[in-house]
Amino acid sequence: MLDNLSLLFEFPPVALDVVLNGLLIGAIFALAAYGMALVWGVLNIVNVVQGELVVLGGYITFVAVQWGVPPLAGLPLSSAVMFCVGWLIYKAVIFRVVDRDIFISILATFGLSILIQQLANAVFGSDVRTVDADLGSIYFFDGMVTLSVVKLLAFVLALGAGAALWFFLGKARLGQAIRATAQNPRAARILGIDTDRVFAATYALNAALCGAAGSLAVMAWTIHPYLGLPYTIRSFMVVVVAGVGNVGAVIAAGLGLGALENVAGFVLGVEFQIAFVFALMVAILVWRSIRAARKRSHLE
Repeated sequence: MLDNLSLLFEFPPVALDVVLNGLLIGAIFALAAYGMALVWGVLNIVNVVQGELVVLGGYITFVAVQWGVPPLAGLPLSSAVMFCVGWLIYKAVIFRVVDRDIFISILATFGLSILIQQLANAVFGSDVRTVDADLGSIYFFDGMVTLSVVKLLAFVLALGAGAALWFFLGKARLGQAIRATAQNPRAARILGIDTDRVFAATYALNAALCGAAGSLAVMAWTIHPYLGLPYTIRSFMVVVVAGVGNVGAVIAAGLGLGALENVAGFVLGVEFQIAFVFALMVAILVWRSIRAARKRSHLE
């Protein structure tokens, strides 16, 4: 561990490679976190099935490529299919837990995550799947810094999705209805907004964002049926740090998490990378708890 840490300081290009690749990977985390922030802020639901929606998006791209669809065309296809899947999930399950205790939503979405895991395992098997986008890489410093074009695409897409989401929520009629419903659902109903339609559209939009994240994940990394939980934890951490209503903070937190996780994987070893993510989540929750307690004591 100490040897790897010293290597980062002795060879700055190596450190640059680790950090830059982590930032680019964090863009995929940010895409999934956009959706969780929407669902949490509008429906008041902690969507534990978030990671499984990402994995489903990856499998859609994988199957599409097997059928002869170009890998990059699988990205909008995954988003479109997952939008429909998200709408169906809302109509089948999620609408029943809206306006209920938040722990009921956690249990319901946790059950969905287990169901999707087992279905994915039954259909695709437990083997690791990946898609070669055949986009190549860009090299700097005599090959010591390598940036995958797929990861660069993910970074650009995350920024573009954040800008598009901000514009949609501020200018589009449905986006304004989503904001109004998030602020006060009862008042929105009084003003004639169909909040059930808004909730369904919000959850479907979340699934579409997860579909895009999964499509990029299967091209940049790998997927398998039981990979959903780490993506759920990452999305949760990003939203806890950034808040549910700040698109810019979500992308910043996602990029930061990606960089930290990649550095931790390099220093501690890949086998401890996910353990670092879980430990970081515990640290963030403890920090937020202490901060909230101090704020309450100050008000008293």
